Amino acid sequence: MENFDLDHVDRAILRVLQEEGDISQAALAEKVGASPASCWRRIKALENAGVLGRTVRLVDPDKIGKGLNVFCQVKMKTHDPATRRDFEQFIASYREVLQCYSMSGEWDYLIRAVVADVREYEGLLMRGILTHEAVLSSSSHFSLKCVKYTTALPTNAPR
Repeated sequence: MENFDLDHVDRAILRVLQEEGDISQAALAEKVGASPASCWRRIKALENAGVLGRTVRLVDPDKIGKGLNVFCQVKMKTHDPATRRDFEQFIASYREVLQCYSMSGEWDYLIRAVVADVREYEGLLMRGILTHEAVLSSSSHFSLKCVKYTTALPTNAPR
C-alpha cells in the first residue's frame, strides 16, 4: 500500500470530516483555514487516492435494539488459501457481523457481531458460524459496557 502525502491542511480536513461528516464546504474551509475551492479539490484528491471512503451516518445500536456486542474467536481446521477465502466470504454475508479480522496467535479470526440479545447470538453462532465445515472451534465474549468507541483515526492534526 502506498502512503498519500498529507500536509497539515489535509490532516485538518481529515480530522474535521471524521468528527462532522456532514459539514458544509464553507464551514470546513473556515475550520481548516483554506478556501472552499481548495477544500473541495483536496477532498476530491483524498477520495481519488482512497484516503477518504464513502460517507455514512452512525446509528446508535441501543436505540434500534441491537445493543449486545459479542466478540467471537474462531479456530480453523485448515489454513489453505481457498478455505480461508470461502470462510471470509461466508462471514461477510452475515449482516450481524460488523467486523472480522484474520489474526495471528492461537485463534485464526476475531469477529465482532452486534445483536439484540444472547438468543439472537446463539442463532448466529449455532446456525451460522459453526456450520461452516472449516471451523474447528469458537470462543465467545460478551461486552459488559463500551468504555471507548470511535471511528476516527488519529491524523496528527492540531485541534
